[in-house]
Amino acid sequence: MSRIHTAFEKGKAFIPFITCGDPDLATTAAIVRAAVANGADLVELGIPFSDPTAEGPVIQEANMRALAGGTTTDKIFELVKDLRRDVTVPLVFMTYANVVFSYGAERFLGKCEEVGIDGIILPDVPYEEKDEFGPTCEAHGIDFISLVAPTSEDRISMIAKDAKGFLYIVSSLGVTGVRREITTDLGAIASIVRANTDIPYAIGFGVSTPEQARRIARDACGVIVGSAIMKIVAKHGAESAPFVGQYVREMKDAVLAAR
Repeated sequence: MSRIHTAFEKGKAFIPFITCGDPDLATTAAIVRAAVANGADLVELGIPFSDPTAEGPVIQEANMRALAGGTTTDKIFELVKDLRRDVTVPLVFMTYANVVFSYGAERFLGKCEEVGIDGIILPDVPYEEKDEFGPTCEAHGIDFISLVAPTSEDRISMIAKDAKGFLYIVSSLGVTGVRREITTDLGAIASIVRANTDIPYAIGFGVSTPEQARRIARDACGVIVGSAIMKIVAKHGAESAPFVGQYVREMKDAVLAAR
């Protein structure tokens, strides 16, 4: 069993998403450590891809900057190896099927196990095609994390019953990005999930402010934020770590304040 369950053992979790290599991998390492020092319970590490179909413009641009700067999958594995010298919270990769296929699924997941990755999220792999990666993930002790969207409807219970690590509930239709308002009936989705699994579930896509995080956390075991963090990185570049740390602290406090 991976370490992912530990992220949810001390109450509601805050989960930042960070695109690796934007603006460079040394900055990514500093951002991850600042996030963990300020309360991040699990960190999603984005492996950049040239066609990130689930991402909005903020993370798309972060992907492009990372790739233009020479970020590669092998360099990201080295980054994780370095982080694991002192970072003990669960680490999860979020990327796309083509990244894993082009590297070789067995080789990729073997490296994940070797460096200390706990799970993987592939938003372009539907539940019905999960067996393309699921058995290899299981063989290497990597949780293949499923997503549930507002359109999943009668598939929610089926996906929840088979969930590994944690279940990622997508709060809104469309791609990632900051949203002023989230109108999905997350409570209804959460109720179906709770009825079908004991696996923790976290809500992401569109969450950006402490008030949103506090409200979302009422219906979740954890809250995921990506675009708002990568906007900070786009603004501050190599000096981003303390600004991300401060933001993570504010969001973590908001999640803990949820009632």
